[in-house]
Amino acid sequence: MPNLPPTRYAIVPKHPEAHLFEASCTVADPDPRGQRFALPAWIPGSYLIRDFARNVVAIRAQSGRRTVSITKLDKHTWIAAPVQGPLTVTLQVYAWDLSVRGAHLDTSHAFFNGPSVFLRPLGKEARACEVEILPPRGGRYRSWQVATAMRRRRAPALGFGLYRAASYDELIDHPVEMGRFDLATFEACGVRHEVAITGRHDTDLERLCTDLRRLCESHVRLFGEPAPVDRYVFLVTAVGDGYGGLEHRASTALLCSRDELPRVGMKQTTEGYRTFLGLCSHEYFHTWNVKRIKPAAFTPYDLERENYTRLLWAFEGITSYYDDLQLVRAGLISESEYLEIVARNITSLLRTAGRMKQTAEEASFDAWIKYYRPDENSPNAQVSYYLKGSLIGLSLDLTIRSRTHGRKSLDDVMRALWERHGRTGLGVPEDGIEKLAAQVAGVSLRAFFDKALRSTQDLPLKQLLATVGVAMQLRPAQSSADKGGKAATVADANPSGRVSLGVRATEDPAGARLTHVLDTGAAQAAGLSAGDVVVAVDGLKVGAKNLDQRLARYKPGNVATLHAFRRDELLEIRVKLRASPFDTCALAVIASDRAAGNRRRAWLQSTD
Repeated sequence: MPNLPPTRYAIVPKHPEAHLFEASCTVADPDPRGQRFALPAWIPGSYLIRDFARNVVAIRAQSGRRTVSITKLDKHTWIAAPVQGPLTVTLQVYAWDLSVRGAHLDTSHAFFNGPSVFLRPLGKEARACEVEILPPRGGRYRSWQVATAMRRRRAPALGFGLYRAASYDELIDHPVEMGRFDLATFEACGVRHEVAITGRHDTDLERLCTDLRRLCESHVRLFGEPAPVDRYVFLVTAVGDGYGGLEHRASTALLCSRDELPRVGMKQTTEGYRTFLGLCSHEYFHTWNVKRIKPAAFTPYDLERENYTRLLWAFEGITSYYDDLQLVRAGLISESEYLEIVARNITSLLRTAGRMKQTAEEASFDAWIKYYRPDENSPNAQVSYYLKGSLIGLSLDLTIRSRTHGRKSLDDVMRALWERHGRTGLGVPEDGIEKLAAQVAGVSLRAFFDKALRSTQDLPLKQLLATVGVAMQLRPAQSSADKGGKAATVADANPSGRVSLGVRATEDPAGARLTHVLDTGAAQAAGLSAGDVVVAVDGLKVGAKNLDQRLARYKPGNVATLHAFRRDELLEIRVKLRASPFDTCALAVIASDRAAGNRRRAWLQSTD
């Protein structure tokens, strides 16, 4: 809208010691009936009503030097009295959410996502936006810099000053980091990529950039060059213990444990670093899948309320499938490491009783009220659209490869989605992925999708993996720490003799606190509940750390007497122990099947 004045914003870390940002929004031609302003109720990519307005500490409005009355209409909307001339509304926002979704400010750094701080002038969202990013006052902040993918208008590289966005939607899709961070750069497929790391760390930046370059090139080449961005920024906050990521159109905000980053001199790829690379891969894949290839329900976003879709199994789940697949295709992990990851995912799904109650489509639709609000019964009642979606992606890929004798794959479906919906901005209808997959493959996939998406039947993973020369084996867990992925140890000579209490527990000063009591387990049958603290088994003190060791002395059918506290009452409960379920997966290559081996290599090959 070249003839309309832009909406002007300014933001400053006003009181870092008190965690307060000050953010203003100026409208040159406010609505003569009274201009309305609103803060988003949620942030795209994280499907939960977060009510960012709850962090507003103060609000004021003025026109020139005159104070203007402003009235709150609902939880996140205000209206200013009619004025002649420009109108400025200023917020003070409390920022103490150390996550990738909100805003965080202290004397060491400042971070914000636009929905947390930038008011939306209703009726003017399509206008261009200009943002002046200002430094906090004081000598201690003189060395602070700015990292963001937002385009500079009048600001030096990494500097404070004026930035711009084409619309409000773009404005809130560029998170901003301010502070003293380490910056590294690399080029992938002709695009400049920046990595800004905040927090104490000893990262081997050269290795990190080398690995990320290979990973990013693998993604770009999957969809086809050129990349849909001309610059990309990884905003990394390194902490003692943390994990999270949120995708944006030309950047991602990541939270990780500093120990997951590769340190100088580290030759191997540790499990922690593999996890971090998988997180980077996931968010980078979103540059195509969900930021540009979007459900029709998100086109455009309605920032005031829930936006329902049954497609999160694809937009998050298929992304989860590719985040690890691209690691092996880029040569960052081995085939055996990739199969271990897949086996762990299968294990996690098999241990989720909720998979037998909630379909993938239902999980997607109910994300707003269930996935981001887990409780003690979640494993029994619901399934993750990330987890099951990733295995649906695997199953769909192997199904298409098998049905077309290797001529087509899920890669082709993703490229078709990019051409039809990503490049055009046309939203994907609720049945669009199913129809396009069948069209690309040239075969009917109705039965597959009915089973995978709209039923609670288990996926035919064993049969599908066999088509690429991978054998799937199930065994009981060897301990509560056993995540699957590996064959049983030699010491586990009698797996069918293991017992299971059917609980998940965490350490408590008094004993083992039960966080979850699982369906069909011995504990549930005996009447134990989440929140109970088990203090003794047959008169011997236990905690979460030695509960497995104590139970290893029993056989299926044995009865054990447990003492547990429920609130402040001591209970004595007799539990008839049950055999551990065969829910722990290991995958192994079938070396003798040469044809299947060729199909496996085609599946895991690089997209170069």
